[in-house]
Amino acid sequence: MRSALTSLLFACAALPAAADPVVVELFTAQGCSSCPPADALLSEIAADEDVIALSLHVDYWDWIGWRDTFAKPAFTERQYAYAAGDGTSVVYTPQFVVGGSDVIAGPSGIELAKVLDAHGSVTDDVLRIASSPEGREVMAMPMKNVEAAELVLVTYLPQAQVRVLHGENAGRVMDYHNIVHGWDVLAPWSGANVTVPLPDAPKGMRQVVLAQSLEDGRPGAILGAVRAD
Repeated sequence: MRSALTSLLFACAALPAAADPVVVELFTAQGCSSCPPADALLSEIAADEDVIALSLHVDYWDWIGWRDTFAKPAFTERQYAYAAGDGTSVVYTPQFVVGGSDVIAGPSGIELAKVLDAHGSVTDDVLRIASSPEGREVMAMPMKNVEAAELVLVTYLPQAQVRVLHGENAGRVMDYHNIVHGWDVLAPWSGANVTVPLPDAPKGMRQVVLAQSLEDGRPGAILGAVRAD
């Protein structure tokens, strides 16, 4: 039986069939007491084939007494880069970024559903995965009006459970999904038809490829995405 939250989310955000899924990034932390509801929400939307849901753990909560076992400074920098693109230096945990462009602070299922529904109207077929004698490849389809962008390989752990011993969530056993471990630029992209080889995923990990625009060197709108598995 679906939870009330799941039923609400699926009712509000039934995405039409799209060639490329919508990418949802959640900036979260094991030491943040406001984050568990957002972590649970991410795990629910991760089951939707029209969504690529990614959990990026930031490190600025580590000072309160619990060092996040998944946090990377690069993810903190990424969150601040999104904020700078919006003309602010303020970030929140939890914070969702949908499609590289829409920011939602807090675990608001209704607001997230509305934004997902809006992004679901985009049906561009930008990225495809193919096989060659040498292995897997990602193919970027031609796209107009791309001034600066990059193809990115995201490597993530599908699920993990963590017992938090200190900090705001001390004593809790936390479940996390789609935990990002690697964020690697494969190649710059300017909208041309290109093919890029993909390395094998580490054991137990999965991968997706994103095509993301750059705005003054900062991450901008996500133009396409594809699962590599």
